[in-house]
Amino acid sequence: MLLFVGGPLDGRVQIREARHGDPLPTVTHVHLHGGPKVVHRYDLEPLSEGVGVYNLRPPVRRRARDESVTD
Repeated sequence: MLLFVGGPLDGRVQIREARHGDPLPTVTHVHLHGGPKVVHRYDLEPLSEGVGVYNLRPPVRRRARDESVTD
């Protein structure tokens, strides 16, 4: 059983059968709608045998390049 915490999948529970193998260490959720594409990444935190939590990865903050400074 896998639980998603945070973001658009918050509270979602996924029951994963053993025949599907181990869950992925990271899950990417892409939300497509009328606006721009929104991407969320969830990282797996195993809790016990067969149970884990996918926690929402914090967004990456990219510093904007200051165009007023010349190289």
